[in-house]
Amino acid sequence: MSNTVFYKDTFTKISEEKKDIVFTVAIAEFAAMGYNATNINTIAQKAKISIGSLYSYFESKEDLFLAMAEKGYELLNKALAELHPEEGTVFEVIERLLHIAFAYAEKHTDFCRIYLDLSTEGLSHLSERLTENVETSYVHVYKKLLAAAKAKGEVRADLDVDMAAFFLDNIVVMLQFSLASSYYRSRIKLYLGEDYAQDRKRIIAGLMRIVKRSFS
Repeated sequence: MSNTVFYKDTFTKISEEKKDIVFTVAIAEFAAMGYNATNINTIAQKAKISIGSLYSYFESKEDLFLAMAEKGYELLNKALAELHPEEGTVFEVIERLLHIAFAYAEKHTDFCRIYLDLSTEGLSHLSERLTENVETSYVHVYKKLLAAAKAKGEVRADLDVDMAAFFLDNIVVMLQFSLASSYYRSRIKLYLGEDYAQDRKRIIAGLMRIVKRSFS
């Protein structure tokens, strides 16, 4: 995670209830409208605070948006604490990872939409301010997991660990986007059909078959 703090000291001094209201409203607005179309005055009105108060908490709309992104990363880190990469075979760990990704996307859909918005080229100037976000740790986790599996003979001896980690990351990211975005939901239905697209166990089982055939 980045050591950068995107809120002012005054924000730390308000009650947890007020913080939650600001976060809840801001997250919902950014997720529904996207960064560019979101009006910070609307956020202040819905949070029942003055625009002056909001600017006393956050320097700018950019900082408010990035604070929301950081909040999402924190929640994702907590979810990933349940991964336990040292327990079970590499394929059992990957299956747990897919279940965690699925559950996070269902529970925190708005954060996934914010991340999707942040990943666009138009907001690259914002993503660059997140100099060391949660993705950095993912790279190490995936590569360490696959390298250990290769050493234990759980995967092919000729497996390209870097490429396999990249492949795994793309599966996880696109799975979450497919659950959070209307556009990507329509794509998953296009490929899998209505019933299949709504069956979490079936989707994960299908992905695991592909992963096992690729890595074994």
